[in-house]
Amino acid sequence: MKKRTVRLSRPSSCLLGGVLAFASGFSVAEAAPIALTHVRVIDGRGAAPVEDATIIMDQGHILAFGRDVSVPAGATIRDLSGDTVLPGLISDHSHVGQVGGAKSGPENYTRETITAELAQFRRYGVTTVTALGNNGPLFDTLRIEAHEGRLPADLFGVDQGIGVPRGAPPVKVAADQLFRPSTVEEARADVDRMADEHTDLVKIWVDDFDGTLKVKMDPAIIRAVVDESHRRGLRVAAHIHDLEDAEHVVEAGVDIVAHGVRDKPVPPAFVQALHDRHIWYIATLELDESTTAWADRAPWTLTPFAQAGLSPALKAEFADPKWRAENRTGRKAQDARRSLAMNLRNLKTLYDAGVRIGFGTDSGATPLRIPGLAEHRELALSVQAGLTPLDAIHIATGNAAALLDLHDRGVIAPGRRADLLVVRGNPLRDITAVDDVVETWENGDAVSGPVVAAAEKGTN
Repeated sequence: MKKRTVRLSRPSSCLLGGVLAFASGFSVAEAAPIALTHVRVIDGRGAAPVEDATIIMDQGHILAFGRDVSVPAGATIRDLSGDTVLPGLISDHSHVGQVGGAKSGPENYTRETITAELAQFRRYGVTTVTALGNNGPLFDTLRIEAHEGRLPADLFGVDQGIGVPRGAPPVKVAADQLFRPSTVEEARADVDRMADEHTDLVKIWVDDFDGTLKVKMDPAIIRAVVDESHRRGLRVAAHIHDLEDAEHVVEAGVDIVAHGVRDKPVPPAFVQALHDRHIWYIATLELDESTTAWADRAPWTLTPFAQAGLSPALKAEFADPKWRAENRTGRKAQDARRSLAMNLRNLKTLYDAGVRIGFGTDSGATPLRIPGLAEHRELALSVQAGLTPLDAIHIATGNAAALLDLHDRGVIAPGRRADLLVVRGNPLRDITAVDDVVETWENGDAVSGPVVAAAEKGTN
């Protein structure tokens, strides 16, 4: 059979108002193999890129890739000369169903909202999302559907999570979205319920949110949660802010530090403990940047790529001079800027020491942390911290998959899922090239990039 050659159409770089629906822009997986030719491949392993390569996909998986790959007879050929292909980004720390427009609340925990969020993650090249807590019963159904390919991105996470009575996290969620045990016995029972629901991880919120809450999690409950989780074969991620809390949870045996240390430089003993105990560390740099960036009107927030991720309600809020004045000054803004500076410094220290670094942003936890866009900012901030673009991409792909113990994605290699992000240009020269999205692939299905005019898609 004669090979077919198709030149990919380029999405226009125009403003998109609101979140696009799941069906918009998606194509049906082709029965014939697909060859992406003349591409630069960053394979997610941290290796140097392969130039002028070919990737062969079939039935949702990668068959082969390299410079001297034979294209199967009958394959659909997509000439992507000059473009770069990397694995789909993987978020190890996000949230779903917490935000609607410019507001947060349990009324947003719906199938419609979560599907739209996953669609936006996907359009920005995030093909696997970990919703790290505050999830209700609907999550278990949606997670199965996502694993079966019936949602726009794959979904993992924590069913509810373990918080503190009258303490962390200070969020509005329904009673079935969060546990707040007051005794060790209750904590163990809550872990057991999550295990019975097949949660992927257990999450604890241990700190006082930078001194804004009156209480922290009882160390006895921390130890009980860790012990019961490990007994049930589950790993524990801990929400922290300060070094003191990070040291306590590491000593208690947690497996993942779910935010960066943001009050002090990390000391050698702490760095060594993370390294020797193989504990994962997720910096979530964008968490603090987003606190002030929209009010500051940082240049990146004004780009079509950033504006494409905003709902009409958020656009209106960010355009309000009164809102901007209130959010670019004061203690919260000052603390966020200090925290970001310390987080950047500590990430570089830990990365250079060989600590396992995962990838996450806390996107979707508040309206300011925009699904998909936040992950692109995390890449840019990681480079700002002193990592190379290749380091940052490796963290967001191969490392992020390893944190989740997923061996079928995160790397471009034969047998892996065809979860891919195609971008114009070379992100190893300039990390912001990842923002020029051509299309994403998730399990062999393609969707065009996120910056598309609302009028073209019939959305607003």
